[in-house]
Amino acid sequence: MSSVSAVPAADSAAALAHYHASLAFETDCSDVHAAFARDPLAVDFVLLDVRSPALFAQGHVPGAVNLPHGKIVASKLAGYPADTLFVTYCAGPHCNGATRGAIRLAELGRPVKIMIGGVTGWLDEGFELAVVEPA
Repeated sequence: MSSVSAVPAADSAAALAHYHASLAFETDCSDVHAAFARDPLAVDFVLLDVRSPALFAQGHVPGAVNLPHGKIVASKLAGYPADTLFVTYCAGPHCNGATRGAIRLAELGRPVKIMIGGVTGWLDEGFELAVVEPA
């Protein structure tokens, strides 16, 4: 018996509930890209790059707003309606910044999802990053 099969798989009903629930917590790079490609003015969420301003300047997902996870406070969100969906991302699967940002948003009562993969996933999908040109 392998370590894969040593723990039995969940029954189909439990698996279905789990995987449906996961979509309430996360989205992926392809879905975010499609939303911006369809009509950037009609995007129904705010994409938050929760990395440092320096990393944001070096390359970020086009359409993202930079708000480092440690700076997510109510006053920074005051301009957004209470039901605004925020989608956080960071460097990639090796980084927990998106989770830290999502926690802060949830603590503030804001709807939030994580864009799984972050910058690494974005690049893996073949999508371009935007760069902030020095002033």
